[in-house]
Amino acid sequence: MLTFNDKGIYCAQAAAYIDPWAPVERAIITHAHADHARFGSKHYLCHRDSVTLLKLRLGPEISIQCLNYGEEIDLNGVKISLHPAGHIIGSAQIRLCYKGQVWVVSGDYKLENDGISTPFEPVKCHHFVSESTFGLPIYRFPDLHDVESDMLSWIDNNKKNNINSLLVGYSLGKAQRMIEIAGKADLPIYAHGAIVNIQQQLIEDGYRLQKVSYASADLKKIPNPYIVVMPPSALHSSWMKKFTPYEVAYCSGWMQLRGARRRRNVNRGFVLSDHADWVQLNLAITATEAENIYVTHGYKSIYAKWLREQYGLNAVEVDTLYEDDLLMQEDKDDSIQ
Repeated sequence: MLTFNDKGIYCAQAAAYIDPWAPVERAIITHAHADHARFGSKHYLCHRDSVTLLKLRLGPEISIQCLNYGEEIDLNGVKISLHPAGHIIGSAQIRLCYKGQVWVVSGDYKLENDGISTPFEPVKCHHFVSESTFGLPIYRFPDLHDVESDMLSWIDNNKKNNINSLLVGYSLGKAQRMIEIAGKADLPIYAHGAIVNIQQQLIEDGYRLQKVSYASADLKKIPNPYIVVMPPSALHSSWMKKFTPYEVAYCSGWMQLRGARRRRNVNRGFVLSDHADWVQLNLAITATEAENIYVTHGYKSIYAKWLREQYGLNAVEVDTLYEDDLLMQEDKDDSIQ
């Protein structure tokens, strides 16, 4: 039912693409990250919680239709529904059923409940399209409560030394998690403009998230210590100088790798990921009971081979233009050595 071409994942019967990387007539979007939701398509379909995020990213004028989780529509005989992926707010697995055959395109996902996004739900199918961002056995993430405790201890130690705590992570998804954790530290929280805009939009959409203020030039007048949440693009920029004195922590699944913190030139690294680790990937895929697995971005050749040999699945690697973090490519290469 689905094929992979130079524009994306295509369902000819429904005349629709899933997360296309080129402009198309109809695009079904798994979530609002930039590598999965691209500008230029004529019509978009997504989960209702992704609507304002897509408009924020792609422009308010886009043509967009939304569904709730479990709600079904029919496109030329193909029954399509969205199911929780647990990756970020509004993230969804796309289920397509036609003449008894069921395909599920998972997009990016994680099984761990982050307390913000709707938790992942496995969907039974015959064909399952999966990422493999952390598709190596070395990626076994620590318990979320332990990570939270370590982050708060680091912030508290900085507080005692009158040092500001700077947290680095993606503006959509990771930033909301960092802010919720940092909110337990009883310190003022400021953020980069890109993060404030998304946070305010989510709050307006009804999400009960912590409010944050712009980290503007006026921050020089505010006494230390405080917390600043920022995207990776702002790391080591002149924008950071106004927060001196500070320590910097990078929040990412890549922080589990040897040398990742050193390469980012930060003080601390916390293993906080919005993707499935090795254990979660295997649990998710076996839970679908699918016999045919299509492995996309990440360690796709290694992980597809594992699925064939360990579980006897018909697992193949698929070339796509999705990528978790191009800045971490050297860390991925290092983990294979």
